[in-house]
Amino acid sequence: MNTDLGNYRKSYEKQELLETNVSDNPMELFQKWFHEVDENFNIGETNAMTISTIGLDGFPKSRVVLLKKFTYEGFIFYTNYESEKGKAITNNPNVCLSFFWPAAERQIIIKGKAEKIAENLSDGYFESRPRGSQLGALVSNQSNVIKNREVLEDKLKTLEAKLEGQEIERPKFWGGFIVKPVEIEFWQGRPNRLHDRLRYQLDDDFNWNLDRLSP
Repeated sequence: MNTDLGNYRKSYEKQELLETNVSDNPMELFQKWFHEVDENFNIGETNAMTISTIGLDGFPKSRVVLLKKFTYEGFIFYTNYESEKGKAITNNPNVCLSFFWPAAERQIIIKGKAEKIAENLSDGYFESRPRGSQLGALVSNQSNVIKNREVLEDKLKTLEAKLEGQEIERPKFWGGFIVKPVEIEFWQGRPNRLHDRLRYQLDDDFNWNLDRLSP
């Protein structure tokens, strides 16, 4: 197999990112960008983000998860704590999040430390999920090898019958992580590959310092 993609090119010309037009706090710029993209571009899941972790085998691994909440403190998502991802975070909380919104020619890269959120917050979100999603969290031993698809479907049918008419409690192995950022980079595509890159870094006094990076 020999597939040459050298002719795949696009000129980025939609917007600009200047120091004079951004907040001192990157979370405010994140909120601005998120809502602009969500409201003005036809993107299926604006909250889809890639999270990269360092696995127990020493290799980095990236996968897409859904951002469920963001505050000045950080970015919250939910997962199985006993999954490959959950174990990797427990072993090494240094993670990277990234959002790529091609329709807006924008990318955000976030370095941060992940930690479990309070159990009552995980309880509250779990209660808000559709019943099918709640059952799915119980059915799947995430990241474990299974024989076939039927294993999951049979287990789901059994649980549906067993728990019919009952409230489903959040399993202790499932809950939220918050990623508290230490660095956030905003990337805006520009013509001639001279893209705008603004990087915020958190210093020892918890102040955000802003730099422009060469593309």
